Amino acid sequence: MSIELSDLDRTLINRLQDDLPLTARPFVPLAKDLGLEEEEVVDRIRRLRDDGLLTRFGPFFDAEALGGAFCLCAMAVPEERFEEVLTKVNAYPEVAHNYERDHRLNMWFVLATEDQAAISRTARDIERDTGLDVLLFPKEREYFIGFRVTA
Repeated sequence: MSIELSDLDRTLINRLQDDLPLTARPFVPLAKDLGLEEEEVVDRIRRLRDDGLLTRFGPFFDAEALGGAFCLCAMAVPEERFEEVLTKVNAYPEVAHNYERDHRLNMWFVLATEDQAAISRTARDIERDTGLDVLLFPKEREYFIGFRVTA
């Protein structure tokens, strides 16, 4: 399926990657800059998401700054058990992302919890439920890369 983006949609996508104001109506200034009504901006974002052009739209929170913790985790899951283990792992509300990789460690996910101790507890619970080891890769250093994709 090929979807054509209008110049306005491209501009909107590019602008959404900038900071939005922390107000009750953050799209009002953006709409004004684009010569649109607030409702039209919201409708366009919804359409871009529904059409699959935007897979995620929302803020990124620094879990540690908010008092929480997160950790990258990996598992070596036998191919024949992958869907079963995926379902069990994804059932945990602490699992923020889960990706399959073409590697011996073929399941990678992020645990996001209220504190550091909960990372270990959740990993042990997943090990108990799946019978497989969960390897923890805690952050050693943080880098801000300012990732942007031009539409």
